Amino acid sequence: MATAAFDVKVVNELVQRESAFVDRLLSEVSRVIVGQRYMVERIMIGLLTGGHVLLEGVPGLAKTLTVKTVSDCLRGKFQRIQFTPDLLPSDIVGTVIYNPQQGSFSAKRGPVFANLVLADEVNRAPAKVQSALLEAMQERQVTIGDETFKLPEPFMVMATQNPIEQEGTYALPEAQLDRFMLMIKVGYPTKAEEREIMDRMTSGVSARPEAVCGPDEILAARGVINQIYIDDKIRDYIINVISATREPRQYGLAELADFIEYGGSPRASICLNLAARAHAFLRHRGYVTPEDVKAVGHDVLRHRIILTYEAEAEEISSEDVIRRLFEHVEVP
Repeated sequence: MATAAFDVKVVNELVQRESAFVDRLLSEVSRVIVGQRYMVERIMIGLLTGGHVLLEGVPGLAKTLTVKTVSDCLRGKFQRIQFTPDLLPSDIVGTVIYNPQQGSFSAKRGPVFANLVLADEVNRAPAKVQSALLEAMQERQVTIGDETFKLPEPFMVMATQNPIEQEGTYALPEAQLDRFMLMIKVGYPTKAEEREIMDRMTSGVSARPEAVCGPDEILAARGVINQIYIDDKIRDYIINVISATREPRQYGLAELADFIEYGGSPRASICLNLAARAHAFLRHRGYVTPEDVKAVGHDVLRHRIILTYEAEAEEISSEDVIRRLFEHVEVP
């Protein structure tokens, strides 16, 4: 027990030292972005764990600007891909070109070869283009012609999408949705924030964020996050939450059984574990609490719980289901 306490103390000191850049980064982002702290922190969680992030919200909520600002604060390579209905897979991963002077073919790499890739309005492109992003996200490599190329590290896809019901969009397949570690719902600003946004954007003066860290610091932080202490009781708590999405009756949630078609997969428990550690890291802590798990639970699960038609008829959303799960699963 004493050794465990000592280890936690050592990790805690390590986290406090290695997470110092987080406050500087958040401060730089706030020079450009008003509010949206929740969204920025979730983007950071994805970056610090190597997970991909999907941002969903109506147009005009600064989703693209936020991602661009975060990338400006990092000394890495950034690429933005505007998804459109006529986009081709080769526009993302690259293509093979012929050199008539040398009489040979060579691979021309696409914009996916970057540390941070912004897939803007990802649901405006057809399925074959969305699938082209799948290998890159999952395997962290792409195939051009008959050659396979590794993507740089760190590599992260941050995709934005407008709500599905809007005209001219294609629903993302469940297999691709599951590749996103977090799905973040972006809401409207408060009245005070909107007033500040309006004043800033109409002043004619634009703030430019400075780079405060680089890829090496992000990769080092990932190594520290893997050392963050997570007690066995909290590990069991994560497993119980995920199990409750599959067998709600066993957790006293029989009323949810008719509303859940499919629960979270083992990938959900892995992502919840990592996201909770990263959330603790952002709070400069070397250990995970149940509050860390709850804080990221909605973002990890909302796109992984598939609801039944009955849930739609009853106007039950995945947010409602997740809230009930966290209310009823016993907290250690």
